[in-house]
Amino acid sequence: MSNGPMIPIKEYAERRACAAKLVADGGFDVLVANSSDADASNVRYFSAFWPLFEMGGVAIAPSGKSALMVGLESEEFAKGRSPLENLHLMKEYRETANPVYPGAAGSSYNNVFDSIGVKNPKRIGVAGYLCTNMAMYEGLKAAYPNAEIVNADYITTKLRAVKSPAELACLREGLRLGEIALDAMLKAVKPGMTELELTGIAINELYSNGAECEAHTIYSFGGKKTTNAISRATHRKLEKGDIVQINVGGKVDGYSPSVGRPFCLGKMTAQQRKLIEFGRNMHYKTFEWVQAGMVAKEVVIKYEEYVKQQGMEQFYLYGPCHGLGLMEVEQPWMESISEYILEPNMTFQADTFFYDKDFGLRWENGLRVSESGDAEMLNEGTHMDIIEIDC
Repeated sequence: MSNGPMIPIKEYAERRACAAKLVADGGFDVLVANSSDADASNVRYFSAFWPLFEMGGVAIAPSGKSALMVGLESEEFAKGRSPLENLHLMKEYRETANPVYPGAAGSSYNNVFDSIGVKNPKRIGVAGYLCTNMAMYEGLKAAYPNAEIVNADYITTKLRAVKSPAELACLREGLRLGEIALDAMLKAVKPGMTELELTGIAINELYSNGAECEAHTIYSFGGKKTTNAISRATHRKLEKGDIVQINVGGKVDGYSPSVGRPFCLGKMTAQQRKLIEFGRNMHYKTFEWVQAGMVAKEVVIKYEEYVKQQGMEQFYLYGPCHGLGLMEVEQPWMESISEYILEPNMTFQADTFFYDKDFGLRWENGLRVSESGDAEMLNEGTHMDIIEIDC
């Protein structure tokens, strides 16, 4: 039973119907959308199934007929979660421990495609291209040796980019939970606490307030490690004078947003304050520049030009946004070559990262492209002041 917003069951069927039209328009005989345990987004988007240990996939024909593909251990698990009743157990979707399953034949891509009315496909689109492993690829080639297998990630990107009211509600709730966890972490943090102890405070707040789980691996680390664009908490003890980075959010019916704040244990140095304040300024400018009707690359170009004008280019790695939805980082990216048009109800993480030689910072909030004017911050934007912990 849900403890908060959920995607209505009928929305999954609507998504598959929209995908079927894109499959037909793209000249595909079938779409296979694959997912892993680490990135369950495509299979969850179309079927509500959330793989564990094993993989998952959804096959969609131009007619709209669809099938759910799971590993051999997930039959009852999938039946209990997904409204998609055409279920196939397949060795291609087994867990990475690679069990042989002697005596268990399982289904095949031939059986799956037959069940949705696809005969002898010539062109197979694959979404979740980087989640598609060798077993899946070889299974498709063995079943249809003459078929062309094509990266069709653009189909799922197009479908998932503009969010429905239910999706927006899930993202808002996940961000609300993230701000609850952030507040608890700021109240508890002190020198001598390990990064993982601080992480544990966040975990407790997320689960006790209704999250499915954390939206992503929680960022909770300090010192030079904050120069890492990607990192993990360890048993390192936080020290007075550390810049500490927190990024945290709750997963709500699969939707996985995050809030991010830098702060200092004690008083900031002049350089720390200068760069952290500049990052905050750039973060707010992102919301000003992201507007419906703009070509996405124009936002990035404005962002990068402003950084250069302010003489801060040496501290810049990337920015300003990446797609947000069932993954905290998902397509579409917003880069200097991004030609797509920003549309109302597209959602992004405004992700503002800068770093110096011995510390870094990230300001992060959920962003929705508004119908007109500046983008909307999807969360309350708590603790956006310059934070120095008295210790």
